[in-house]
Amino acid sequence: MNEEELILKAKQGNNMAFQQLIELYYPIVERFAYQLGNRRDEIDDITQEVFIRVYRFLDQFSKAKFTTWLYKITLNVTRDMARKKTQNERKLFKIQLQPVDDYPEVEASLLQNEEDRLLHISIQRLNEKYRVPIILFYFHDKKYEEIAEILSISLSSVKTRLLRGKTMLKKLMEEEERKGGER
Repeated sequence: MNEEELILKAKQGNNMAFQQLIELYYPIVERFAYQLGNRRDEIDDITQEVFIRVYRFLDQFSKAKFTTWLYKITLNVTRDMARKKTQNERKLFKIQLQPVDDYPEVEASLLQNEEDRLLHISIQRLNEKYRVPIILFYFHDKKYEEIAEILSISLSSVKTRLLRGKTMLKKLMEEEERKGGER
């Protein structure tokens, strides 16, 4: 069964078809959520929430590309959870507790070598408006048009953000390499 047939059957209430959609796209959502800077222990919750939203709003899905829709939902869930986390941290701070460290922990088991680790750290230091297009373009092989649709920005903005993001990323990686040499 192809993607369109699965989506159609899932829309009609076929739970087996929906389960197949989850199995097909779970790794993509999981990887994108991690690359967006979420901690490893948050990935399962985020991925689960993405598929809950897919299930709830599948009837509203139209002829757009399904993966583009999934990326949008993943990005929105990540933003929602970050907002909620920030609100909770403010509450904790108000009652004089130590705030939770908000820098995503980098798990060595997920990163194959030092270069991957430096790249991941550097990407996480980028502002979201540059980080997300870079992740989508270089790690998820999305075309400019798809990125524009996922982020609801113009094609020229995508190109500009990728160009500026690459320049910033190069500087950040050089900084990380210097730091590593000083240790």
